Amino acid sequence: MQTMAIQIQDDYVNDFINYVNNHSDSITITKNKNLEYDTYFYERQKELHKIRTDIKNEKNQLISFDDFEDKTNKLEKELELKYAN
Repeated sequence: MQTMAIQIQDDYVNDFINYVNNHSDSITITKNKNLEYDTYFYERQKELHKIRTDIKNEKNQLISFDDFEDKTNKLEKELELKYAN
């Protein structure tokens, strides 16, 4: 069995449901809770898995919030000095 995501025009939903009911031995409809809350759930999931893999493979690295804050503050000061009038 294969699982697919489909999009149905609003005005065709009833016809589609009727079609599925007429072929119910071959088609099952289930609601995907993940997609109800976030229509991009699987795209985001894939992206997060890639980020995690990149971190594990040391292509990217995480820094602590304190380090991030320090670097951001330094950059802000540099920009203020450079562009101050």
